[in-house]
Amino acid sequence: MKLFYSPGACSLAPHIVAREAGHEIDLVKVDIPNKKTNDGSDYWQVNPKGYVPALLLDNGQVITEVGVICQYLADQRPESGLLPPFGGLDRYQHMEAINFAATEVHKQIGALFNPMLTPEMKQIQKSVIERRLNALEGMLQGKEYIMGDRFSAADAYLFTVLNWTKIHNIEVDKWPNIQAFMNRVALRPKVQEALKAEGLLA
Repeated sequence: MKLFYSPGACSLAPHIVAREAGHEIDLVKVDIPNKKTNDGSDYWQVNPKGYVPALLLDNGQVITEVGVICQYLADQRPESGLLPPFGGLDRYQHMEAINFAATEVHKQIGALFNPMLTPEMKQIQKSVIERRLNALEGMLQGKEYIMGDRFSAADAYLFTVLNWTKIHNIEVDKWPNIQAFMNRVALRPKVQEALKAEGLLA
């Protein structure tokens, strides 16, 4: 399998899941503004949506969207425990966490990357983000990870997009559960491997 990524982008989430699950994957770096891979290939031919991540399977099929790729990689290695099995309520609670990460954390913090946002619009957006992080703070109360005491695919996604708070000068120390969660995930050996592979650690 090949994972098309950009360092520190949301593609870090499936990268972490792949390593946590024990998959052997090839990383293909993408220059997002120019839609080129590191060998000069046209990324539009891989993912017509134009953004990362994309996962190229060994049979030539391509899967896109962070939450879907994370769940696919975890489902291929059920022994990893990165996803609850289908059929139980905890699987749907995990899907809820993945969707919260995608629509309420990823998209809200990600909106701050828009260079056209005025200072006033940024302030409004940060107010929305604060409400979402207040909710997440409560969701993490008394837990090591979003599903409890076991790391899951949703944690990889949340960790990835919460890291963007550093770029946008959003101080997370006012949310101690979130801060502890980020520190805890950052110390996981496979997370460290992924960060180093993307050049995000010295």
